[in-house]
Amino acid sequence: MPDPMQRFVDIHAAMPDKRAADDRQQDFGEIYAAYTLETAVAQSSRCEQCGIPYCQVHCPLQNNIPDWLRLATEGRLEEAYAISQATNTFPEICGRICPQDRLCEGSCVLEQSRHTSVTIGAIEKYITDTAWDQGWVKGPTPRAEKNVSVGIIGAGPGGLAAADRLRQQGYEVHVYDRYDRAGGLLIYGIPNFKLDKDVVRRRTQLLSDSGVIFHSNFEVGRDATLVDLRNQHAAVLIATGVYKARELETPGSGLTGIHPAMDYLIASNRKGLGDNVPVFEDGTLNAAGKNVVVIGGGDTAMDCVRTAVRQGARSVKCLYRRDRANMPGSLREVSNAEEEGVEFVWLAAPEAFLGDAHVTGVRAHRIRLGAPDSTGRQTPEVIGDSSFALDADIVIKALGFDPEDLPALFNESALPVTRWGTIAIDPRTRMTAMPGVFAAGDIVRGASLVVWAIKDGRDAADAIHAYVESGNIQEQEDAAALAAAS
Repeated sequence: MPDPMQRFVDIHAAMPDKRAADDRQQDFGEIYAAYTLETAVAQSSRCEQCGIPYCQVHCPLQNNIPDWLRLATEGRLEEAYAISQATNTFPEICGRICPQDRLCEGSCVLEQSRHTSVTIGAIEKYITDTAWDQGWVKGPTPRAEKNVSVGIIGAGPGGLAAADRLRQQGYEVHVYDRYDRAGGLLIYGIPNFKLDKDVVRRRTQLLSDSGVIFHSNFEVGRDATLVDLRNQHAAVLIATGVYKARELETPGSGLTGIHPAMDYLIASNRKGLGDNVPVFEDGTLNAAGKNVVVIGGGDTAMDCVRTAVRQGARSVKCLYRRDRANMPGSLREVSNAEEEGVEFVWLAAPEAFLGDAHVTGVRAHRIRLGAPDSTGRQTPEVIGDSSFALDADIVIKALGFDPEDLPALFNESALPVTRWGTIAIDPRTRMTAMPGVFAAGDIVRGASLVVWAIKDGRDAADAIHAYVESGNIQEQEDAAALAAAS
């Protein structure tokens, strides 16, 4: 029987059908259709089954991508899902929002040999959505209950991944979150056109049905201190993410109409969820009929510009200080935004916001890229006498995120942080200098990708399990304290 794989010469890469730009501008529905079984099988069969699977090597979760591609090609979708789920808590989410062009697909040997990479993300989405439709997706089912509880602060991707893994091991898991719905960034930060909220809700409902206990509208420091939670549980995991917007210190920053990206996205997502959102209803965070300027070049900036288009903005411009090739965001998202009418103003940076009380424009200057810095990226340099102005009724700052002051928020000065404000942990045990208190995700590594948060949450769950099961708990706590002190 001939090998069904390595058909990249005969079969060209094909993404699922994409809705026309003028159609998708009208709503927040996901823009890609689903593969048919025949198309999913055909696209999977393009895989080369490399001896060194670079797609897997460059996936933060080390997903066994060639294995489930082969199983999909053979029509063994339930087995393909089982292999995918074994390393990834939320494959249907990663299949939708991971920047595959910078990770697995960007590392595919076919991409390097100009045959165009295997459409890994779209196939992953198809396999998992099929698994949900067929009832193959099961919640974490422990073989035996441990009668030991673990508390998790944060119901974002890192906290949920840890909850899933700990519940599977038989722990009583309590998840505490400041918002009224579980999901964190997946619910409130990422727009529906990339990730439909029902996709998230069915996962959190599955966790709830499997025994994970969610405490919504719960703020550590207000409803309980960190020490209170530590006394209630055998261990506590901090997985809050990072939400503090980076500021832009330029003249006019205090004008009304200038907003952090997360405030804008949360308002839009809450509106889509059916909530009463006064700052949307009164037009403060509604782009309808307005000139919008978004400052930044990452995936959050792309979420903002594409949201503004769907809200009916008069014009949407993205101001970024580097060029297209040096954008940190997904190039696929840039292309989608351009198709939807977003104008990119490359090699430009704001020097002042214009207006009396409310912003009316952004004065910017042109940029050239100079010599590379220590990271290898070219350094932006201002070109003299190059100022120009852009009309703006709303300005959205998508400049990245920093950690909040958790020691102050949690009312716990002993919680150790680094000079960047992230939580300091022992990289081996994942524990802070506070005995039994662990941390994972963006609050440790800084603002990063959802897939890294899932990886960190799973690793932290394993570290907590080792901590609870070990007979040398005191030794681990002493080691963590020593590492933090050094």
